Amino acid sequence: MRHLCIALHDVAPATWPQCAALLGMLDAFGAPPLTLLVVPDWHGSGRIDASPEFIAALERRRARGDEIALHGYFHRDDAPAPRTPAAHLRRRVLTAGEGEFADLSCDVAEARLRQGLDLFERLGWKVQGFVPPAWLAGTGTRRALQRVGLRWTSTHTALIDLARERRIAAPCLTASPRSAWRRAASRAWLHAASRITRDAPLVRVGLHPGDADHVELMACWRDVLAPLLAARGPLTKSSALEMAAGQLECAA
Repeated sequence: MRHLCIALHDVAPATWPQCAALLGMLDAFGAPPLTLLVVPDWHGSGRIDASPEFIAALERRRARGDEIALHGYFHRDDAPAPRTPAAHLRRRVLTAGEGEFADLSCDVAEARLRQGLDLFERLGWKVQGFVPPAWLAGTGTRRALQRVGLRWTSTHTALIDLARERRIAAPCLTASPRSAWRRAASRAWLHAASRITRDAPLVRVGLHPGDADHVELMACWRDVLAPLLAARGPLTKSSALEMAAGQLECAA
């Protein structure tokens, strides 16, 4: 059976109204299990544990089968300025300066990962995965991930089993809502990508709070998600990793 992982990015108190709109859309499709990518202190606006309403909302989502993963700490690139045109394009233009873990040293990345994981543990959330903001993880971050005991991470094209050092192909359908031309291009891309990835064993969908601000983009997501959910079994990322590990053991 082919499978689908749906992740909601940038989950934080400041983005929760938009997240709630996206969750409502998904719940209308039968409430498939989701991976919620939670930012501990979104853009330095305040830690999530200062919002009891937000914590209660996430506890309700956990109770219904969603999982929580760590998604950066601030979701803001505060590392030294890029030194090359290519790095500037990647960190400042394509990702709007949100690739927090794109260029951190190993020690800084490890400290920030542990800070987020410790906060989650105090809330009773034992998380297994980490997704770097904008999927940008520099060499220091990749080394730090080996130190902190997380089970998985992901790139734009794959789910990474950190313990087994195994890459599981999993293309991601996502949109960019930042401008009118990006939204138009995203709608065309989403329809094309859903056809291109039709035979892939595992496909991911990455939703962002900004998607909820645009009626035409939400309509596009409904059109894309309906056939995906009809044809594929939805899984959290951790469940997809368990399934892949089981298949590997059977093959051995």
